[in-house]
Amino acid sequence: MREDVEALDIRDVTGNWVNAAILAREIDDRIRALADLADTPLFFGRLDFLHAPGADLAEGGEGERFYIGRRHVHDADGDPMVIDWRAPVSQSFYRASKKDPMDIGLRRRFGYTGGELTAYEDEHLTDPEEVTGASALLAAEIERPRVGPMRDIVATIQPEQDEIVRADVHGTVCVQGAPGTGKTAVGLHRVAYLLYAHRERLARTGTLVIGPNRSFLHYIEQVLPALGELDVAQATVEELVAHVPLRATDSAPSARIKGDARMAEVLRRAVRSGITMPTEGCVVVRGSRRWRVASYELEEIVRELMDRDIRYGAAQAALPQRIAHAVLVKMEQSGEAPDDRVQDAVARNPAVKATAKALWPPVDAAKLVLRLLSDAEFLAECAEGVLTPEEQATVLWPKPGKGVKTAPWTPADAVLVDEARDLVERTSSLGHVVLDEAQDLSPMQYRAVGRRCSTGSATVLGDIAQGTTPWSTDSWATALHHLGKPGSRVEELTTGFRVPGEVIDYASRLLPQIAPDLAPATSIRTAVGTLAIRRVDGSAAPEDADALDAASALAPATPPALTDSVVAAVHDALANEGSIGLIAADARVPLLGAALTAAGLGYLAPGTETTTETRLTLVPASLAKGLEYDYVVLDEPAAIIDGEADLRTGLRRLYVCLTRAVSGLDVLHSRPLPEALG
Repeated sequence: MREDVEALDIRDVTGNWVNAAILAREIDDRIRALADLADTPLFFGRLDFLHAPGADLAEGGEGERFYIGRRHVHDADGDPMVIDWRAPVSQSFYRASKKDPMDIGLRRRFGYTGGELTAYEDEHLTDPEEVTGASALLAAEIERPRVGPMRDIVATIQPEQDEIVRADVHGTVCVQGAPGTGKTAVGLHRVAYLLYAHRERLARTGTLVIGPNRSFLHYIEQVLPALGELDVAQATVEELVAHVPLRATDSAPSARIKGDARMAEVLRRAVRSGITMPTEGCVVVRGSRRWRVASYELEEIVRELMDRDIRYGAAQAALPQRIAHAVLVKMEQSGEAPDDRVQDAVARNPAVKATAKALWPPVDAAKLVLRLLSDAEFLAECAEGVLTPEEQATVLWPKPGKGVKTAPWTPADAVLVDEARDLVERTSSLGHVVLDEAQDLSPMQYRAVGRRCSTGSATVLGDIAQGTTPWSTDSWATALHHLGKPGSRVEELTTGFRVPGEVIDYASRLLPQIAPDLAPATSIRTAVGTLAIRRVDGSAAPEDADALDAASALAPATPPALTDSVVAAVHDALANEGSIGLIAADARVPLLGAALTAAGLGYLAPGTETTTETRLTLVPASLAKGLEYDYVVLDEPAAIIDGEADLRTGLRRLYVCLTRAVSGLDVLHSRPLPEALG
């Protein structure tokens, strides 16, 4: 198929160089989409239907066989050899069961090792005598060691996941997913499915995946290209609202108030604060005639625009036309017959433009927010009855900003600028947005994302138990309200496929304190020996103290024996196949990095693609969310808790770190564990 595209000659089919360039680009994209993936098979399943799909079952007839794969594959004659996993006929591969065979006589799963077909497994769904248990090939694929970025899960999608993936494009779906339930993969595969089922629409309106940080986006960036989808944009919320240069950070109380939904009303008032009512009329001179629009008429026009509550910029553009229309009415009353060209000319009249600008002045969003955060009197005027005086004092900058380029902008301030920009001019909407780790967003951040899908749909992914910001949501209904998608469907995934049962059961002991309303997750994997909890005592000196002096000065006081034991645990973990993650409190990372280097163990930063030579990643706890490793060594849980602003947030951060392991978790500590984990 790729060779056919490469052989296309477009020299005689394009009328001009523009068409030629566009067609050449589309051909290049098609070739890239058809690239070979050495370890990725083209098919992973087979369906033998008892009857041809769509045929009348009462009339009998012969069945039909389909191979299911990641991509549609046809032969030299154009006949299908492999059916795309997103096609309607493929749905039976994921949802058929003994209780509901969906007219499937045989479902076959294929097993691969390094891209080579090595096994197959059959289920005769309509045979009452056959007893089927858990799929060994399915378990092997789920548990396969991972080196490199996140992989697709098309061969292992479960029925409850498939329902979410194939949900209608017109509706927003929120997925509450416990660790290891595959919520991120479900969201990415939903994008791939929607692009397959609604390609023309989404190609026109665009799709976007929003992640919590760049490390996470690097980790997932290969999933969609592996499925042939190359044009899905990725961004963080900070990148979406990057209208001003960030130069500072907020305290937790300040960030919480700036992220509160009440700030939207404060900004609305600020944007409209410059609107004034006229004190005199507007006189328009045309030829020998003078036309006067009285002040009361101008006030009626301004109040009518205010009552319509349209975007500030749209009203600003409409005001000269409204004044011009009032002049045209007077012209008609005097016997003239003006047309649209006359109205446009009147709207451009200097007197009309000056009047409109005085009544409805232009607004620069960044300058407006700068004034709001610098001028206590202006903030008090706009926030009266919305924020208390104490809250107003909390959000004000300690030192007023002198200009947009030099002001002490924070990430929360950038979201306020984005809100103000939308109040002036509507933000463009995409066709579909996937929002991952959504539990950590503030109400104002939800609003910023919601603006990007105001006329489209969204897939919201998250876990309330993993909320690690002081403003993280406790209710998906509240989050969806702020997103502008109230009443959207909420699905809960509680069956884990990646995290071992022993690990998820241990981490779930924290749920009563961090998310009491959530049901504990269960796991299909019950292997014993995947969890080790070890207390390290003593103060043995490190082998190379000189190499660790500088790093030790940055870390909390911890027995050197713990660092030695952690390095030894990492060394032992590297004896296993797959990726290794060493997760530690951010303050402990420099010390551990120096210790690993002194021990001759190379390591990578989060988001960097692992290789067969370097499989160890040193992960600050603040960046662990969304990442997975075959084996995890977790350093000093108490330090992870201490690194957060409050106990609940610290326990939630620890819950995240405890649930990053796919095959084994080794927890080492010198300080007492939380009571729930003791």
